[in-house]
Amino acid sequence: METHVVDHPLVSHKLTTLRDVRTDSPTFRRLADELVTLLAYEATRDVRVTEVTVETPLTPTQGVRLSRPTPLVVPILRAGLGMLDGMMRLLPTAEVGFLGMIRNEQTLEASTYATRLPDDLSGRQCFVLDPMLATGGTLAAAIQFLFARGAVDVTALCLLAAPEGIAHLDSVFKDSGHPIKLVTAGLDERLNEQGYILPGLGDAGDRLYGVA
Repeated sequence: METHVVDHPLVSHKLTTLRDVRTDSPTFRRLADELVTLLAYEATRDVRVTEVTVETPLTPTQGVRLSRPTPLVVPILRAGLGMLDGMMRLLPTAEVGFLGMIRNEQTLEASTYATRLPDDLSGRQCFVLDPMLATGGTLAAAIQFLFARGAVDVTALCLLAAPEGIAHLDSVFKDSGHPIKLVTAGLDERLNEQGYILPGLGDAGDRLYGVA
């Protein structure tokens, strides 16, 4: 798995404010949205394009457009929804699927409770949105789900990642033959006993939407 930690002053600035316990939910949502757009710029560097000819006001010229089938953006509910607008700002022609997954806080295993995705993802590039790569169980299950439906490559966008989560993804997919890329704003130190990232930023879903 290719891992890319985006090293940019604006990314670091926004991530620092997201970490701050004093940052309220409206500010957190706005900054997460802005941060995802910066991550999306890096995540889409290898998006597939097709050469086309267009007419400028002066002369024909060569350019590119996104290839079909268009990319599929998949936020993992519920926290991934907070990343969707920032991603779609850069990929407005992409389609959106939804994957609802929940982690058992005792076993740390992920289970699927809702899906809204095409049955056939053959030939599709998929971009998975999940704020926190902690143990890696949820993201691994989501990626396996997409590959099972025929996706050809998957890029995951995460605000933060832990070494344990990256190691888990590497172990799950090392012999899969599928191209997988992770783009994140930060690689943190470790997980605590409850499976939360340290220093982290807390529960991303709660900070985005409250505890309801």
